[in-house]
Amino acid sequence: MTDTNTNFASTMEKCAAERDAENAKTRAALLVQLRALGVTGVTAEYEGYGDSGNVEDITLQPSGIALPSELSSQLNAFAWGFAYQQHPGFENNEGGYGTLTWDLTHDSIDLDHADRFVESTHSYHEGL
Repeated sequence: MTDTNTNFASTMEKCAAERDAENAKTRAALLVQLRALGVTGVTAEYEGYGDSGNVEDITLQPSGIALPSELSSQLNAFAWGFAYQQHPGFENNEGGYGTLTWDLTHDSIDLDHADRFVESTHSYHEGL
C-alpha cells in the first residue's frame, strides 16, 4: 500500500472506532431510559436510496407506550446510526432497507438488512 492508501485506511478505521464508541454510549443511555418507561422491545424499519434515507417507523413493546419527543428523536438517530455502522453507504444509488430489532430485556440487537442493486448484461458484436 502507498502512504496515501495507508493513511486513508487508518482514517477510516479511526472513524469506525469513533462511531462504535458513540453508538455504545448512546445505546447504554437509551437502554436505561427505555427500560425506565417499561419498554421491553424496539423495532425500527429504515430505508435509504438516492443518497438519503431515514427511519420509517418505530414500534415499541409493549404497545401503548409513548416516548417523550426528545427520546423518540434520540432512538430514531440511534437506529439509523447503528444500521449505518453495519452497512455504511447503503443509502447510495438504489439503496437498502432493513429492520433493527432490539430486545431490551437481554440488550440484544438483530439487524435484518438488504441492499438493492441494478444488474445489467452488455454485449457488443462488431462486423458480424
